[in-house]
Amino acid sequence: MMKKFYNRQKELKALQTVSEQIAESKGQLSVMVGRRRVGKTRLLNEAFHRGKTQFLYLFISRKSENSLVTEFTEVINNELGVKFFQPQSLRDIIEFLLDYTKQKPLTVIIDEFQDIDIVSPALFSDIQNLWDTNKRESMMHLVCCGSLYSMMTKIFKGKDEPLFNRDDQFFKIQPLQPSYLAEVMKDHNQFDAESMLQWWCLSGGIPKYLEWLTRFSAENNTLFESVISEFSPLIKEGTHRLVEDFGSEHRVYFDILGAISKGNTSRARIENFLDMSVGVHMEKLDEVFDVITKKRPISSKENSRDIRYSISDPFLNFWFRFIHANKSAVEMENYEYIRRYIERDFAVYSGLELESLFTAILIESKQFGKIGGYWDAKGHNEIDIVAINDLDKKILIAEVKRQQKRYSEAKLIEKSHNLLKKLNLKGYQIEYRGFSLDNLVEVMEEYQA
Repeated sequence: MMKKFYNRQKELKALQTVSEQIAESKGQLSVMVGRRRVGKTRLLNEAFHRGKTQFLYLFISRKSENSLVTEFTEVINNELGVKFFQPQSLRDIIEFLLDYTKQKPLTVIIDEFQDIDIVSPALFSDIQNLWDTNKRESMMHLVCCGSLYSMMTKIFKGKDEPLFNRDDQFFKIQPLQPSYLAEVMKDHNQFDAESMLQWWCLSGGIPKYLEWLTRFSAENNTLFESVISEFSPLIKEGTHRLVEDFGSEHRVYFDILGAISKGNTSRARIENFLDMSVGVHMEKLDEVFDVITKKRPISSKENSRDIRYSISDPFLNFWFRFIHANKSAVEMENYEYIRRYIERDFAVYSGLELESLFTAILIESKQFGKIGGYWDAKGHNEIDIVAINDLDKKILIAEVKRQQKRYSEAKLIEKSHNLLKKLNLKGYQIEYRGFSLDNLVEVMEEYQA
């Protein structure tokens, strides 16, 4: 099991410093956003459980306000040793805590903060009024934590929202980058190029999934025997992670993500595949749920309509491609069938995902100002990775293959003519590279930030 805590040192330090200085600074509001399973709760635990300041953890589950009031009252009574506290509403609880912190410093974490909108939408205005009135005297570090990026951003950055600009710190927690994924694997004696690609496809650097993979790797099975079995938490994970957010329309969203995972990357192809119009749903998957990414050729303008879609998270891509696509087999608990299906298609599938791994390695290197791909107006002359460094006047143009022997520099140079004409970057040094499983480990070492 993954007991060691990887990365996140900057966030840890920043959060701890705010709490340690809260007696002098008075009221401070931190916002923390990151997709489910990315390790927000673990980070908060690491930051505060050993600290000098007491902390209180309140989780907004989607139930009635009365149930939450009862639950939070019990937490407050147990943690703060408060007797005879009988609030009637969530507003009373916030008011009480702001009063309490006029005498004693306290860190208050409200997790899944965006779900207040479901439980008691008026509470946002109440929090704003109480915060503005009390923050100068209260020694409270309020941490509002949420998994829906767009909603959390709207709550704190939307001009018409009650809590507009009330945050003092805004943290966006990302999955672990490739170097940390490699560190986890080395700590469990699992690291080599092929395994690195498998772990990337199955985790995308999300700590919870890495924890599962380290557990599986301790078993004597092959990785897919453990991942695809009746005891594996991965089987139901896509459903657990998305159904609640997607709500009543989750089937349509699942169909769209299933279509994308099978390689239908343009809106026209998705609509063709599903035989329905998907514009509104695509918009929401991108802007509200942060589950898909829009890609345009690196040479095109921001408003270009030449868009390709991909699922942002490698794990979800894998889940839709292999597990959701075989829901009948899952229902019959025919895991042997799914494993054979993976065996047949994984080499081709992971070859495409290798591109996202190399892109992540280049992003982590911090050497480039812009990274993307390229294809021409007809969708031809496709180039996997184009990375531009305007400061040092360098361009990296790379082709990604599973095997290095399938890379041809002459073909890549030929395919790049049009792109270079469009980019018109005179005096730039151009480097052509073939990236593959054969040189993955060397490339990771070369681009270590």
